[in-house]
Amino acid sequence: MPSSERLVLRRWREDDRAPFAALNADPEVMRHFPDVMTRAESNALADRLDAAIEARGFGFWALEVAATGRFIGFTGLSVPRFDAHFTPAVEIGWRLSRDSWGHGYATEAARRSLDVAFSDLGLTEVVSFTAVENTRSRAVMRRIGMTRDPDDDFDHPNLPESHPLSRHVLYRVTPEKPDETAG
Repeated sequence: MPSSERLVLRRWREDDRAPFAALNADPEVMRHFPDVMTRAESNALADRLDAAIEARGFGFWALEVAATGRFIGFTGLSVPRFDAHFTPAVEIGWRLSRDSWGHGYATEAARRSLDVAFSDLGLTEVVSFTAVENTRSRAVMRRIGMTRDPDDDFDHPNLPESHPLSRHVLYRVTPEKPDETAG
């Protein structure tokens, strides 16, 4: 499994379920998603995420702080389960507990995930998308070298057009795109 200096990206464990359910039930963490999740929904998501890692060798890995072993969310690579103008594709994404925000964890883990995407998997492009208003995730996308073309923005097919989160921005990165914050 990929790791970084401060973080471990790994397979999911049973003891991840309670803190994962807590972050999925936090209205602030889930602000840019249609709704918070119940414990059962969160557990089902953890099962799907781990099954994807088993099937593909990559996915949204459980994320823990190396120094403490504390679970703080997930970061990694996934294949979107909907049709859009940019699919099929591999996306990079993250979801971290609120007390983990502002420490650079999402950026650090995302950079390591991109290393896996381009070096280990040989991908030629990775995408990321979020609701227009999600400025925190958009900032991470820019920090890891992703760029946006407004012509790529789209209405998420799993949300009604009238939903306030329907409009999404799409960012892309290729292995040739250097990380603008490196060095």
